[in-house]
Amino acid sequence: MNKPVYRYLAERKWRGQPYKLITQRVSQLNIVPDVLPTFDPVVDVQLYFRRIKVPPGAILDSRVTEVPPRLRVQVFNPGERLVSVAVLDSDVPNAETDSFERRCHYLAANVPIAPDQPSLPLGKANKETQLAVPWLPAFSQKGAPYHRLSVFVLEQKPGQTIDVARLRELYGARDGFSIKSYRDKFGLTPVGFNIFRTVWDENTAGVMERAGVPGADIEFKFKRVYSLKGERKARGWEAKHSKPKYRGLWKYSKRIYGLNKRR
Repeated sequence: MNKPVYRYLAERKWRGQPYKLITQRVSQLNIVPDVLPTFDPVVDVQLYFRRIKVPPGAILDSRVTEVPPRLRVQVFNPGERLVSVAVLDSDVPNAETDSFERRCHYLAANVPIAPDQPSLPLGKANKETQLAVPWLPAFSQKGAPYHRLSVFVLEQKPGQTIDVARLRELYGARDGFSIKSYRDKFGLTPVGFNIFRTVWDENTAGVMERAGVPGADIEFKFKRVYSLKGERKARGWEAKHSKPKYRGLWKYSKRIYGLNKRR
């Protein structure tokens, strides 16, 4: 990838089906505007768990996500640059407010990438100068809808180095993480994206226990919303044949008043 022609051909290939698929997932899964107001990827980001390539938007077994993934970040312009990598869950249910919140599952900064150095294993980030929030496996509590875990690659300004200690102070608690706030606070540019999803499965309780995450015994249930409209009065054929002499015809109508009581 050191020659311009190779980068040109690689970008042209990526702008075909891979680019269309990732932009479709951004729109289809409502990453815009739920996570960012606008976003258009310019870098090819591929996601691998245990040496297996994950299609964008795939639902993974929670046990597979216990090991930090590896990214293949292919840039198409020359030179080395520093990037930040953030993984966030944008579908954390909050029963008290009856809404969804965000949680940071991984955050690293000052990671160098280049056209000829696309491999980026998240588990090998330097704990002193790069890793701010260590990897947290993906999980979803029972009864909750699927969780969207977005993987963002954000390019830092030329020569910019982010203080990792400050990132730990700001986002070490994980809860309430906002990729938009992180972008604006440090002047970053989102350039790459990938996504996978997770749901409650038979391995989730064990994954949460090994990760030290409470709440595996919690089950979410949907509230039934009753209509505020009054009961509709019988009319037409039902009103005409609701008299006792038409008892033999009641079985053909489910809306005769008092039919269930008579049975």
